[in-house]
Amino acid sequence: MAGRIPDHFIDELLARVDIAEVVGERVQLRRSGSNFHGLCPFHGEKTPSFTVAADKQFYHCFGCGAHGSAIRFLMEYDRLEFREAVEQLATLAGMEIPEESRQAAPRPEQGALYDLLERASRTFQGWLRQHPQRERAIEYLRQRGVSGEIAQRYAIGFAPPGWDNLLKALGDPGNLQRAGLLIEREGNRTYDRFRDRIIFPIRDRRGRTIGFGGRVLDDGEPKYLNSPETPVFQKGQELYGLHEVLLADRHPPDIVVVEGYMDVVALAEHGVPRAVATLGTATSTHQVERLFRASSDIIFCFDGDEAGRRAAWRALESALPAMRQGRQVRFLFLPDGEDPDSLVRTEGREGFEAHLTQATSLSEHLVTHLSDGVDMQSMDGRARFIEKAIPLLQRLPPDVYRHMLLERIASLGRLDTDYLEGVVDGRHKPERTRRPSAPEPGLADGSGVRRTPVRLAIALLLEQPSLANEVEDIESLKGLDDLPGLPLLVQLLELARHEPHITTSAMLERFQDSEHEAALWKLATWDHLVPASGLGSEFADAMNRVRHLHADRRLQSLNERLQAGTLTPEEWEEWIRLKAL
Repeated sequence: MAGRIPDHFIDELLARVDIAEVVGERVQLRRSGSNFHGLCPFHGEKTPSFTVAADKQFYHCFGCGAHGSAIRFLMEYDRLEFREAVEQLATLAGMEIPEESRQAAPRPEQGALYDLLERASRTFQGWLRQHPQRERAIEYLRQRGVSGEIAQRYAIGFAPPGWDNLLKALGDPGNLQRAGLLIEREGNRTYDRFRDRIIFPIRDRRGRTIGFGGRVLDDGEPKYLNSPETPVFQKGQELYGLHEVLLADRHPPDIVVVEGYMDVVALAEHGVPRAVATLGTATSTHQVERLFRASSDIIFCFDGDEAGRRAAWRALESALPAMRQGRQVRFLFLPDGEDPDSLVRTEGREGFEAHLTQATSLSEHLVTHLSDGVDMQSMDGRARFIEKAIPLLQRLPPDVYRHMLLERIASLGRLDTDYLEGVVDGRHKPERTRRPSAPEPGLADGSGVRRTPVRLAIALLLEQPSLANEVEDIESLKGLDDLPGLPLLVQLLELARHEPHITTSAMLERFQDSEHEAALWKLATWDHLVPASGLGSEFADAMNRVRHLHADRRLQSLNERLQAGTLTPEEWEEWIRLKAL
């Protein structure tokens, strides 16, 4: 197992790599001052809103909100995992990943399993072509409309009747059992797991065979049988057909999630080669994240019966932690008695595609589900609606999408959005959401956005991380959580002081996927907050206002305790000192 790549290596890598060069190899960019502009590669647009800030080493789209460092760009554009993106950039920069963090080669036993599973897959395919009892399998696939081309693309095979065909063909009973292909029964006797079934190999993103699914050829049970979890196969992380989707189109416009292997195969047969299937388990957040690395639009396509709707709701719950601006999840419920296989065979590709355009957005499905059976005209009904929505809203990462959904839910419940957001965030006292203790003159910009001293200090620090060296006593700011954003400012100051050569993109990378990600990117791209010159004096002024605001709020709190007669001796001395300021 490879170790975690240390932060200092990531920081240095992002400082060395020229993000304009990385992006420019994939997107046509035009220089404008110190920045570069072009059409966003993550959403369709005719007017460029995509910016690469060469000095800060990050990209940002003002249209769809896509943003990140060079690492994130490779992950999103080239569909790479984090480690793969780091390794590619390290090669470009002439750097070597620390020895202890390098991607370890598969353990010997894992390598043996991958090899054995691939041999098993070829054996099943060979039996479909040549085994004396293959006719029933051939006839089944012919009736289902599966062509030889599609059977070959998905490496479909056949497990003939019999208890030990695979064992005889491959030997190595120990690894066959570890790979989930043999079942042990009493007396240490084993037999083939897959018998008299159509075989669907399950392949990971790299195309390695990691498991199998088998469809029975008679009326036996279970109709579908899957490999058990093994050292190389975890059902909650993999998706049947994703490897084939990416072979057909590296950047599919959307990905359709269905329930069965034959649904995936039938859709590909009829010209919809962008379907995947879960592996007999509820959709996991890990699977949703993996799909979003391949496409920004996911459509869950389920039966319209009660079971299908339950599966859709579980998928929605799993998708919430992965939702952010620029990503879309939709739900399509098929007519009674139909599944994707039967529907595409009846209506063809165009008919099926037409159904996809009618898919319901995640937000609409969530609202419909929560309001089902609730009297939205009564106060009690709306309270019940909000109560059911809160735990779901809490699963969303901080982002524009979360805020918009909060606004929608608050509107339906006839609540103030700020109040609902405070409840969702665990701030039960609505006055804590935003009530400055004293006027803050000159702190609103032309857009009406509140330009507080803390926000301004963070924006300036992101513009020039070395400004942290101007703050003499960071310790005095710790624990002052009465100013929104102050703990985050302290974190950034300490990070910049501890890593004196850190770049803006490296600072932002540290907070990727954290609760602060959306706020930091907004401040990093709000150029109107940052003066053209005089950053040092502006930053010093902002920090002074931060300290004075804290003193005002602290004095207000001590005054309340003084009136209640509960001041401690230490607090009395603090009150005297603050009154003297």
